[in-house]
Amino acid sequence: MANGSYSAAAAVVPSDTAAQRFLGIYVGGAGNVAVEPRDSIGTTFVFTAVPVGTILPVATARVLATGTTATLLIGLT
Repeated sequence: MANGSYSAAAAVVPSDTAAQRFLGIYVGGAGNVAVEPRDSIGTTFVFTAVPVGTILPVATARVLATGTTATLLIGLT
């Protein structure tokens, strides 16, 4: 849904254990974003040096605290 629209949004509190199912993540403060994608649970992917204002179009199972340095994250569904 990279070019589509989203129907809801929620603040993201990165956690290594809590499920966080989003279709995209808006990055309000630059940094790294570590995620477990829905189709690759148990595998960590780190988007590095994500600039302010970026929407990462990734379907997440979790947004991980370990490895995430970006701030002001908003989960989009």
